[in-house]
Amino acid sequence: MTKARSAHPRRTAVVDLGSNSVRLVVFEGVSRNPTSIFNEKAVLRLGRGLETTGQLNEDGVAQAVGVMARFNTVVTGMGADLFEVLATAAVRDASNGHAFVETIRQAIPGARIRILSGTEEADYSATGLLGGLTEADGAMADIGGGSLELVQLDTGRRLRSQTLRLGVIRLSDRAGGDAGRARDLVEGDLDQVPWLAECAGRDLYLVGGAFRALARLQIARTDYPLTIVHHYALGAEEARELTGWVIGASRRTLERLPGAPRRRLDDMPFAATVLRRLIRRLQPRRVVFSVDGLREGWYLRQVAPHLIGEDPLEALGREISSKLGRSQALPPALIEWTAGLFAGETHAERRLRVTACWLSDCGAHDHPEYRAEQSFMRILLAPGMALSHSTRAFLALTQAMRYEAELHEGFLQSARQLLDPASLGRAEILGLALRLAYVLCAGTPQLLEGTALLREPDRLVLRLSGQRGAFNVESVSRRLDRLAEALGLVSSIDGQ
Repeated sequence: MTKARSAHPRRTAVVDLGSNSVRLVVFEGVSRNPTSIFNEKAVLRLGRGLETTGQLNEDGVAQAVGVMARFNTVVTGMGADLFEVLATAAVRDASNGHAFVETIRQAIPGARIRILSGTEEADYSATGLLGGLTEADGAMADIGGGSLELVQLDTGRRLRSQTLRLGVIRLSDRAGGDAGRARDLVEGDLDQVPWLAECAGRDLYLVGGAFRALARLQIARTDYPLTIVHHYALGAEEARELTGWVIGASRRTLERLPGAPRRRLDDMPFAATVLRRLIRRLQPRRVVFSVDGLREGWYLRQVAPHLIGEDPLEALGREISSKLGRSQALPPALIEWTAGLFAGETHAERRLRVTACWLSDCGAHDHPEYRAEQSFMRILLAPGMALSHSTRAFLALTQAMRYEAELHEGFLQSARQLLDPASLGRAEILGLALRLAYVLCAGTPQLLEGTALLREPDRLVLRLSGQRGAFNVESVSRRLDRLAEALGLVSSIDGQ
């Protein structure tokens, strides 16, 4: 292992050595939301032919040594002080798997190499999923090239798990490339998981590259406003229709879609078959795709276990604020200052408001002509474990409104599409309240003291105490009027 360099925060690296591909991810820092600064994949298809030969694919083995040597050089050059290789189903099940690991160990002597059991693989993947979906309830399905890991989830708790030989490469080999035969194999293997019936009627969470590729196909064919797979969600019927379309579509049809994952197109019918049979069994409320899985689970377990108890969304707000904001004392004051506008808010609504207050100064150093749009895009497209698409839209729209945008502006179209009317209204009101607060305090918490925003039955009152009466100027009254209009109230300034 290499020593950490003082020029940058701590760096750690993990390799996911799977049946289809091998991927290196380098993380920077110790955070509740893992920050990836390098991500590279090579398709080796180590599991191709495993069902027939019982051994790893020869071509894949030959390529693996060079790929892993490169990864080792990258990790050393980037100064990672922890480097671990996690080998999964193909290596675990192949008769020459341990010999292969010894060969790799000689090529990268600085790394720890572990062959994960099916239970360990499922556990890491579930940890990664729950890192963002802390209250996930239902079943998780993590598909790879060699195996499918199923995990029972009960409101954020991992219960039972099962590993099945239903990875896309292995399923294709077992079925001889025949989709109809694959369907029967999936049905038979799912019969081995009696507890799966207990997950029926709840959510189905999908992890793994082949499932992510299905999401990309659906995003492309429906002109969905975001091309982000993480926390992309479909209704059960919509997901079922997707699987039928993929199974019946020609390769040429799939290739024509913008952004189609060309190297995974041969796997798509088998991933779709697995998903279709899971939907049939579970009749889920929603099908939710997650980018976070084994690698992020490894990070949370090995690098940041002391942070797992934090709320990932609020932690993200604090992290961005510490990098881009001018004051770490102002967001808590804003949280209290805006509370009176949202009496009766739910826990989920309060969580969004708190995070928005932490993010509210993220455009402080942007060009003033572009602060609204840049802040909007920064938050809409930010990496973050807990960022669902509606959460992204709410927080991004709030920041745009705080920086003087108006709802009709073209760059806000994606947020308008992703939010229901009630959420759209709350984001507008919160953004306008933050706009007023920053005019009052100029980003300084001391200047917010002595002011209060009170929502009465028929009017919105800005109370100014003592010397804060000097704030009764046109720029303040204009923004107060705009906020009151959005609330359907009359504005009033009360100077004491």
